[in-house]
Amino acid sequence: MTTVNVFGVDIDTRHYINGQRVAAKDTYKNTSPIDGSFLGEFARGDAADADLAVKAAKAAFPEWANMGPQKRGELLFKLADLIEENIEVLANIETLDNGSLLRSHRRGVMPRVAMNIRFFADWAINQLHHEPFETRGHTNNVSWDPSGVAVLITPWNAPLMLATWKIGPALAAGDTVVLKPAEWTPLTASFFADLTKKAGIPDGVFNVVFGFGREAGAALTAHPEISRISFTGSVPTAKIIAHAAADNLTPVSFELGGKSPLVVLEDADLDLAATLAVEQYDNAGQVCLSGTRILVHESVADEFAQKFAEKAAALKQGDPRDEDTDIGPQIHQVHFDRIKGFVDRAKDEGANIVMGGGPNSDLGGLYFKPTLVKDPTPGSEIVTQEIFGPVLAMQTFSNDEQALEMANGTEFGLAAVVVSGDREHAKKITDKLVAGTIWVNCFFVRDLRAPFGGSRKSGIGRDGGTWSFDFYADVKNTVFSPNGWKE
Repeated sequence: MTTVNVFGVDIDTRHYINGQRVAAKDTYKNTSPIDGSFLGEFARGDAADADLAVKAAKAAFPEWANMGPQKRGELLFKLADLIEENIEVLANIETLDNGSLLRSHRRGVMPRVAMNIRFFADWAINQLHHEPFETRGHTNNVSWDPSGVAVLITPWNAPLMLATWKIGPALAAGDTVVLKPAEWTPLTASFFADLTKKAGIPDGVFNVVFGFGREAGAALTAHPEISRISFTGSVPTAKIIAHAAADNLTPVSFELGGKSPLVVLEDADLDLAATLAVEQYDNAGQVCLSGTRILVHESVADEFAQKFAEKAAALKQGDPRDEDTDIGPQIHQVHFDRIKGFVDRAKDEGANIVMGGGPNSDLGGLYFKPTLVKDPTPGSEIVTQEIFGPVLAMQTFSNDEQALEMANGTEFGLAAVVVSGDREHAKKITDKLVAGTIWVNCFFVRDLRAPFGGSRKSGIGRDGGTWSFDFYADVKNTVFSPNGWKE
């Protein structure tokens, strides 16, 4: 069977290549993390499928590149309109596929999907500009030329939102795209492919190859005819991709892991601090940006802990399709076992598990209780490695220098949260934090005009505004001499 009916919608389970559905030699089963229900047999891509998609994208590139930002933008605006018309369908499909909250998909995530497409189309038309400048009477003109075929490899925790964060600027820049979505969450990528067809985007401009990273992903990233690779995922996988890209000198953009600190200073509003800390359980902790290391000044630690416990106790775990649910399931049994392994090893080391600490026996399946580990051993894996689940660690510090040493004490540098009642005090801390994004007295405020990316092993490059086009395009400078012109 090549289609599955999900939420009353027929979704094709084959690849989308050159505007057509293409069957693979093999398939794999996709199931819902909510209850383990079967969601279809999806195409399991191999090297031949990857090659077919890249060649289709390469063949479509000249027409798309020469179309220019205005005409490309008109088609992308139509695509954004179609996304907005299908928000309810997309929200329900993605909730079933990855277990995230339906209310979040309806209110924030899927509207953001449309915004990703619309924003970058508009930016290419109206904002992508550099004023000419003079050099000894010569005029420099900077432009952004389409680069070729972009391979986009995307994660499962916010499948369509994070995919369109890449698709939007890549297509707006004039590149053609081959998307390899995470194997655990293929549904919305397939539905999105059909929307690109309805929007009138030419065949071959956008392609989707389903399957596993070690098969389809490896073939795509090693392909000699691609021009860009953008990947969101883990550090170990990024290293494999980087080696493949190196053979062809293919430019890469990586958004990788995080082990972000949430620093509560002694002058913080503790109600606000506790609210922000509990927010780190969002999406069952499956958020790379989450401030999973809560660092609290020792003078306010007890009061903070009490407020945190009260707010965390009010969280409701359950079916993500229920409007009252705050925390849903983990994505997959493999990932669930990984999270449990981290917590079990911490227990074996004598860690103080003050909340949660294991599966939710009342719900069964893939539901892991929101967990807090207090005063874990410094340098232990639970405070240095990314768990990517509903597991927070709380430590105390006595002064700013110690707070900064602890906050910067991992190999990551993706994000940070600082809570303070004193603006100057907060700035002294933020100036010395190693992170690509820092939120002060807030969390998860994102503007597509702003740069986003990680420091250290949290990534390479920046997304947002012109930074995205700097990656997906070939930035060119043309110098005009004042001499040699006929009158």
